Parts: sequence; structure tokens; C-alpha cells
Amino acid sequence: MHQRPLILALGLSVVFLGACSNTEQEELQQWMAQQRAQARPRITPIEEPKKFQPQTYTVDGGVDPFDSGKLTQALRRDAAQQGGQAGLMQSELNRRKEPLEAMPLDAMTMVGSLQKQGQPTALVKADRLLYQVRVGNYLGQNYGKIIRITENSIQLREIIQDVTGEWIERNTELVLQETQK
Repeated sequence: MHQRPLILALGLSVVFLGACSNTEQEELQQWMAQQRAQARPRITPIEEPKKFQPQTYTVDGGVDPFDSGKLTQALRRDAAQQGGQAGLMQSELNRRKEPLEAMPLDAMTMVGSLQKQGQPTALVKADRLLYQVRVGNYLGQNYGKIIRITENSIQLREIIQDVTGEWIERNTELVLQETQK
């Protein structure tokens, strides 16, 4: 007997909850329909394309773009530029490579400096070995020539290719690395 009022109460609560959800859903659908009706897209009109006006080519004292003399001048200019670049690289290609040129510069660390026979000398650690380098020695794979050694750094002149493929010089620095205690 006690189960009947409980079942009746549960049944009524399900009906009430169902009614509530239907009214909330209907309100939501009405609100969505109202928002859709109010929303108007703003589209800016596209400009009409400009009318193409073909132009006729007239020589009228201008330079002929297919003139062989013009091509010869351009080839001479390119050869002169390549000659300057070749001179920069030629001296590097003709000399004997040093051991530290086989490793990239970021694989080396400067660990100290000293004066040896009155000349500044730097201590470079590479591949768990310690090397002494002086001004004029080479480091790294970009033809890095040591141009100056200070207590805290080694300054290099490297020869690299820029984005256009030309060989240019750039200055780089290898800084003293403090050892951890």
C-alpha cells in the first residue's frame, strides 16, 4: 500500500519535468528564430574590374629588349660580380683546412684565455678536447677566421652565402662560457 503513493508521486514528477523541458525548449527555439530574423549580413559590394586597355609597343628611340649588345653588357656585369666573390672564396679554397673547421661553431665553447709569448691565446673546448687558438686560426664550418681575442670572447670573420647565393662576410663571436661548480 505504501508503494502506490510513491509510484504516483514519481509519475507526476516525470510529467512535470517533461512539461518544463518542453516550454524551455520552445522558448529557446523562439529566441533563435527571433535572432535569425534580426540578423542581417553586411556585404560590401565588390568593385567592378577595371577595363583593360591594350597598349601598342613603339620603338621610338627606346632600347630594344632583344638587343645582343644589352645581353653582352649584362653578362659582363655578372662576371665582374662573380669575380669579386670568387676572389673572396678562392683564397679560402686554396689553403689547408685546420682541425677545428671540421666542427660547427655551436659545438665549441671558449673556456679561457691567456697571453702566450705576448700574443692573446684562447682555449677552446671541442669534442671533449682542449685547443689553443690564436688570431689567424680558423674555427667552424663557415670559414671562420679569428680576427680578435679578448679575455671574454673570440671574434671571427665568417664567409657565408646570403639568400641570393652571393658570398658575403659576417662577424661572429664565441663568448667565454663560465664553468658550473
